[in-house]
Formats: sequence, structure tokens, C-alpha cells
Amino acid sequence: MDGALTTEHKEDGSLRRRKTEDEGEDQIGSKLSKTESTGLESCLDEPVELRSVHEVIKYGASSLPAKHYDPDTTEPISSGLQSLEELLSWKRSEANPFNVATVPLANREPSLASTPHRTLVSHDMMGGYLDDRFLQGAESDAPYVFYHWQYIDVFNYFSHNMVTIPPAVWTNAAHRHAVIVLGTFITEWTDGGKMCEVFLKEEESYRAVADRLVQIAHCYGFDGWLINIENPLSETAVKNTPLFLRYLTDQMHERVPASMVLWYDSVLENGQLKWQNELNPSNRVFFSACDGIFTNYNWTEQSLEGMKAYSAAQGRLADIFVGVDVFARGDVVGGKLETNKALELIRKHDFSTAIFAPGWVYESIPDKTDFRKEQDRFWSLLSDFLYVHRPSSPLPFVSSFCQGAGTSLYWRGQREVDRSWFNLDAQELQPLYYKETLEGEGWLRTQGCPEDAWSGGSSLLVEGVLPSMLSKVCARIFSLQVPLSSRVFVSLIYKPSPGVSVSLELKTADATLCTHRGVQDIHTSSVEPAALTEDHQLVRQFSQSCGQWNPDGWTVRCSQLELQGCTLRDVCVSVQRDGGDKDTPFKCRVGEIMILDAESLSVPPLPVQSVCIYDVVWLRGANKLNLNATLRWRYPAQLVRHFLVYWRRLRGPDPRIPSGKLTLIGRAYCPLFRVTELTVPEPPGLLELVVEPVSREGFRVPESQWGRRSLSYTERTDQS
Repeated sequence: MDGALTTEHKEDGSLRRRKTEDEGEDQIGSKLSKTESTGLESCLDEPVELRSVHEVIKYGASSLPAKHYDPDTTEPISSGLQSLEELLSWKRSEANPFNVATVPLANREPSLASTPHRTLVSHDMMGGYLDDRFLQGAESDAPYVFYHWQYIDVFNYFSHNMVTIPPAVWTNAAHRHAVIVLGTFITEWTDGGKMCEVFLKEEESYRAVADRLVQIAHCYGFDGWLINIENPLSETAVKNTPLFLRYLTDQMHERVPASMVLWYDSVLENGQLKWQNELNPSNRVFFSACDGIFTNYNWTEQSLEGMKAYSAAQGRLADIFVGVDVFARGDVVGGKLETNKALELIRKHDFSTAIFAPGWVYESIPDKTDFRKEQDRFWSLLSDFLYVHRPSSPLPFVSSFCQGAGTSLYWRGQREVDRSWFNLDAQELQPLYYKETLEGEGWLRTQGCPEDAWSGGSSLLVEGVLPSMLSKVCARIFSLQVPLSSRVFVSLIYKPSPGVSVSLELKTADATLCTHRGVQDIHTSSVEPAALTEDHQLVRQFSQSCGQWNPDGWTVRCSQLELQGCTLRDVCVSVQRDGGDKDTPFKCRVGEIMILDAESLSVPPLPVQSVCIYDVVWLRGANKLNLNATLRWRYPAQLVRHFLVYWRRLRGPDPRIPSGKLTLIGRAYCPLFRVTELTVPEPPGLLELVVEPVSREGFRVPESQWGRRSLSYTERTDQS
């Protein structure tokens, strides 16, 4: 399963900052308290008047574990496990809190169990753990970003570490789109064979490995494993392999209900390493012991025909993921820009598919700035053989179409940060990207637009030609299953081109039909929310919650719906010609769509509680003092879009100098944030770290509800 090419990755330690979590302190424990002798839990529970930290500055190498923190900057990073010893000695108390996924797996329709043709993507690109290993984001001009989530069902993060733990940013993005995430357990070559002989020698040893894999997945919040043994096995080891798979699968199902364990087609039941490119009697025993098989890539249509007729496949065709190597190495069907040929045959015979290394698109183009265009082209070629699933979450429904990267970071149409960045935690629910031919010379396309955004790094560009025989065109941009309240408030933010009018069209269905499994053709009704005037009560509440803003060329349209017992199925952007009957080219940038329960506009915000500072590391550079520290606080993560983290100087060596103004450090996407390389005044000093929540709806919380904690610091006189 060798992936593509390895490349040297630049590590310059610059401007990377942002996310992650460990939403349940019980999952990771409280081992990370070095600044406060009372421990993290007691810090979180301290009365507000006691929440102050004093530091005596000490210099020297960081004592933070290098496998979890960059040794130069102390930025949190993700990594895998390299050896059997490292796996067996893994402890939950020593896990990386920044790599714990914080977004729960969204519900979906149809359920994964009832999906007859599943699509898995195995992300093997340039060795893995590149820009995405920086768990709070990286400064990157043209990163690899995946955003065609609604086409896929399973995402596997692959690398050649023995245990590949998916970076939490990937798990969060996938879960937001109702896609499950698998890590990888791989053994290879001579060393891999030696490891297998050790852990597969007896029940106690293989159960110990399985137990650790279950604990790791449960702790870090992902959903299962691809088991990839690519070395010969002895008679004893191969006899125990199905028992290991069955035990691992059963334990994963018990601890993580939506989990999946897949076997890669490599070893035979006699222990020989010989890829079969199909399910057959030589590897059936492994398939029978877990949730499915990921076949090797050198299959033929005859292989597919044989598998479909094979007795072990009956009733489990969806569990057979026929592998497709996008790099087209070896004697394969399709690959590269002909990958669709492979999918056509796979779907013809009713199998699932595993698309290996679609990062080929990124690796194969010289100019990485062309990546989005080539990525959309690649997935459009496959779209006829992929199936859209519908994420299902309660209101509010919000998307600013941010893909998790950009050349600037926007907030309400203004640049908040003017530099290139990459952080999949910032990725909003993604729309459908496609191009459609209309009547006559008409056409319609949706694509990401990084040149301008309302929030995040990109907007949605809906463009095309409205043909003369049509007065309007409707672009379906989301397929969902979202229960609606009886009174719904809708906000649409957009920039239209001249000559057309833009509005939202929502397709709803009877909620009772949507709760019944097996209902295939659900009748939908199209409704256009009624526009509201500026003096309407809901608009006034909305404006008050948002605070002052300057749309700067963006149109903000507020509307409402009154419904009963309905579920939202599709969100469409309707583009209508203002007049005339000629072919009309148009472009519309959609900055944000929000669909809210109208009652939520009057719900008071919650305060940030219990800001803690710990794991403080001081670094002295060229004539400057840098503070590095971890912040944690209490706040319901599901209520926020992000947190803004600030600092200010309260007092310095000269008492005549007044307190400084709040300065933005960065965004956090859960109640945990690592401050890195923050230049602070010389000691003695007193500074304040401040956390501002921004609600899911984009409402900013009053300053009285923000979280704060002060840090005083002095320097020891006996150190150089």
C-alpha cells in the first residue's frame, strides 16, 4: 500500500496557531498542570477572585514531550507511534490533549449501515503529518485541502508509522460532515514481521495490542482502524490474526458504536504475503472476522465478477471496498484522470470502493495555486459514481463555505489576519461543488472562491449563463436532513453581479417521513423565505446580537419561515434575471447562509468560566522575552463558532505606563489553546490573557462574559 512520493517538508517554525481540544477532561486526565501546584481540575474550579498565576521565569529546554509539541516553538503537533513498545506503553494520561477530536460524529441519511455503495478515501500524501500536524494551524500558501465530504462515507488517514493517529483537524472536519475516520495499523518488511511474531504469538499479547488500539481511538475521538499487515506470518501468527481482528472489532463496536475495522488484502490464510486483488477463499477468514476488506488495486472485471458470485460476499457486497490507486501504479484499471473508469466497473458490480491517494491531484501539478481547479475537475469526473449523503444536525444551520484555508482570514467581510493560513478546524459545512449544463447555451457552476470571503478563508461562487428561455436557475448547494422549528429566521449574505436578483429557495419535507428508514422517494416542497424589513422585531434582535458591522459591498438579507413539522432537505440559491430575454452571464459570491430557530435570537449568552494557565515555557530570543503557555477554560463547545484569544499588558517595570490594549493572538476552535512565541515586556510584569466566545450564529458575547486570567512574572536573580 505504498503511497506516493516522499518530499522534504519545510519547518520554519513561523506563525502557526490554532485549535484543538480535549472537551472532556475525564478523557485525558489532568496531568498537564505544571504551572499550578493545585492541578488543572482545581484550577478550573477556583473562585474567580483567586484566579491569578505567578511565574518565576526559568530558561532552558522545554520539558514538554517532543512527540506532542514542537521543540522550538512548543506548538502542539500530532504524530504516530513507531514501535510495538511505544504502543504497549501508551497511557491515556500521557495522551496529547490537543489531538483529541472535539466535533462529535454528525448523524446522516442514509445511515452508513444502510448505504449499499460506500466510498472510502485513504489519505496517503507525501508521507503524512505535513502542514496538518500543526494542530492549531499553519501558515501555508497552497496547502492540500479536502472538501468533497458529501461524496464519501469513510476517511482513512494513512502513513507508514506503525500506528497512524489521524490529526484531530481531519477528524473534526470529517465528523462535521457525518464521515467516519479510521487510523492505520501497519506492519511492513522484516521489522514488521518480527513485531507480528511478538504480538500475535498468543491471546494475551494480541489482546493487549487490540486494547491499546481501542483506547487510542476512544481517547482521540476517531472511529476505527485499517489493519494493514504487509509481511509474511508464521503458522502461529496467522492462526491468531483472525482472532485478533474479531476481538479488536468487537471491542471497537462496544466502545465506539459507529466504528469500523477493515482488513487490507495482503496476507493469505497460510501466512504468505501475496496480494489477491479480490476477496477469495485465501483471505476470506480475515474478512469474516471484521467489518470489511480493502482490496489491492490490480483487479480486473473478471475479479469483480468472481467476487460478486462468491458465497462469502453474499449480503456483504457493501463491505468489500475495491481499491483504486489514483497514482495508477502497476497493472490497474483507470487511475489519475481516468479513475472514473475504475469506479464505473466497481459500481457496475455493486461494490464499495476505496480511493487510495487522491492527493495525486496535489502532487502532480507544478503550480499548487491551481489545486482547487484541478481538485474540482478530478472529483467531477467521479461524481456520476459517487452518492451524496445528507448530514443531519439540529438548528442552527450555518455555513460561511470556508474550506479551512485562505490567503487571508476574514470576519464579517473584513480581513482579520492578512496572511496565508491552513487549519481544517475552521472548515465549515461544505456545499456541493459541480458544473451543470442548462438549456441552450446556459450553464451553472459552484466553486470555492478564496479571493473574497465573509468569514474564514473563502466564499461560494455561483456563476454561469442564464439562457434566454429561462427566467431563473436554481443551484442546489446543500443536501441535508435538518429538523426545523415552527418559526425559522434566515440570513443570506451575498454579492450579486448586475442584472440578476438572488434569493434562497429551501426544499422541505414532512418530518415524519424523514424519520422512517427505507423511505426512498420523499416528496419535497419548495419554499422561499419571506423577506423582512429592517424594523421587524427579528431583524432588530439579529442586528443587536451581531453588533455594529460594515457589510462593505455585501448584501445582507433577512427573512423568515413559519412551518409545522418540517425537515429541511435542500438549500438552493435561486438566480433570476431582472429583465429582458437574452442570455445573461452572472456571478454571485455567497458569503454565508444561516438558518436559525427564531427563538434563539433572544437567548442570553453564557459566560466563559475558569480560565487556567499552565505548561508555561519561557524563551529568550534576540533582545526579547517570549511566553509560551496553554490556556483552558469552560464553555459549551457546541455553542461557538470559535473563540478569540487576546492578551494585554496590565503592568510593567515602569508603573507610570498605563495598561495596554487588547491584542489578538489567534482563534481557538475549542476551549483549549496554546499561546506560542508571544513577545511580552521585560520582568517584572503583569499581563492578562482574555478569551472571547463568538457564537455559532456569529454573535459576539458582551465583554462582561469573556474569560480572563492574569499572569505575573519575575526573573530569578541567580540565573544568567
